[in-house]
Amino acid sequence: MELSKHNLFRAQWSILYYLFNEGSATLVELSNYLGVEKPTVTRTINKLEEMGYLEAVPTKDKREKRMQLTEIGKRIYLEVRVTIDEFEQEILKGISEEEQLEGIRLMSEIRKNLKQQGE
Repeated sequence: MELSKHNLFRAQWSILYYLFNEGSATLVELSNYLGVEKPTVTRTINKLEEMGYLEAVPTKDKREKRMQLTEIGKRIYLEVRVTIDEFEQEILKGISEEEQLEGIRLMSEIRKNLKQQGE
């Protein structure tokens, strides 16, 4: 919902978030991070490139496509980050930091258990 204000989908935001924090990544790294197939990431990357948010990083290996944020992409990331931070503050009102950290820990355990079920 908050992302739609910025004309972004969750997968697009996840890629912007990852690249902002990591600097650059290959499509394989992004597909592993998102837990989706490479063709899905390729479509999302192409859309973000069209929007002017991403650009390819020159690499020695032509088979490997490495992406990074453009200046526009960095600016959009920061704008969206403000919106998300405000949203998170609103929905976490009345929940202590300790309780939030415990919730994160529990969700990590659940995610780990789910992954093990799928193997």
